Amino acid sequence: MAANRRPTLADVAREVGVSAKTVSRVLNEDGPASAQTREQVLAAVAKLGFQPNLMARNIRVGGPDTTIGLVIPDLANPFFGAVARAIEDTVRERGLTLLMGSSADDPERERALTDKFLARRVSILMVVPSVGADHTHLKSHRTAGLPVIFLDRPGVGLSTDSIVSSNRTGAHDGVAHLVAHGHRRIGFVGDLPPKLYTRRERLAGYRSALQEAGIPYDRTLVANAHDQPGAEAATARLLGLTDPPTALFAGNNIMALGIVAELARSRRKQVAVVAFDDVSLAEALEPALTVVAQDPEELGRAAAATALTRLDGDRTRTRTITVPTRLIVRGSGELPVPAPRPPHRRAVTGSRPER
Repeated sequence: MAANRRPTLADVAREVGVSAKTVSRVLNEDGPASAQTREQVLAAVAKLGFQPNLMARNIRVGGPDTTIGLVIPDLANPFFGAVARAIEDTVRERGLTLLMGSSADDPERERALTDKFLARRVSILMVVPSVGADHTHLKSHRTAGLPVIFLDRPGVGLSTDSIVSSNRTGAHDGVAHLVAHGHRRIGFVGDLPPKLYTRRERLAGYRSALQEAGIPYDRTLVANAHDQPGAEAATARLLGLTDPPTALFAGNNIMALGIVAELARSRRKQVAVVAFDDVSLAEALEPALTVVAQDPEELGRAAAATALTRLDGDRTRTRTITVPTRLIVRGSGELPVPAPRPPHRRAVTGSRPER
């Protein structure tokens, strides 16, 4: 056997001196084999480092794989990393393995990933839907009993379980907190695209808090970005307005990082900030960052628990589980409105009075 080739079933059979069918019977425990043959096959498997192709076996016998397929928008976003970790921790005790891929918020890429997961007959499919994606193609799989869970955002074209955060309420609470500290010029830096479910819900919460306080909605105070550099540029534009905001609300953790970076660069630390999503080292910033914190671990646990219940045969009506957010006060959201600068007075020149 070549050193750079993975060992096959035929290699194990050749090592033992039996047929490939006999090796298959031993490994799958689906036919007669003597104790001696079984011992020899397992020893050869260990010696050669052979890994059975579980996907091929499951397709052959018509059973599901022992894996969960998870499609997320961005592998680098720590929020989705925390969600995935909680899912993995919850399903591990059931002998399930988590497989994950990134859609980059591209509907076509999301469809390709879900098709690959379906081809290997995953036991559960979880998807963070991309904007513009249509999930009608999953209907037949769900009808056949495959648990399909939408995470963070609801899907389109498929009625199934969804696990989301209280986006609108959380954003409302964060903006109301800024209002309570005297701010009336409050900017909003949100994610792109504008039709993104979480962005729409958080903007709705922002607007409802303003309306509740009797503050008119001003489109010029709303900016959009999709990454940290974009958030920095959006913040700079808001700060450059003739009547700039005295406070900013960040639509997610990436927007928050861009806002904080631009405020530091422009030496505008008197601007109050509340962010939706917590960020690492938030307490180390000066001032420490006040946030509306999601609970990604609970999102992951709730998604996994719901999926396992469905896997065990629960056929009740689909449901949407909303995980609460909480306001964490640390300092940046409590900065007061800066006092107005006194009008500039010209120096009066003239001759000194005689003594």
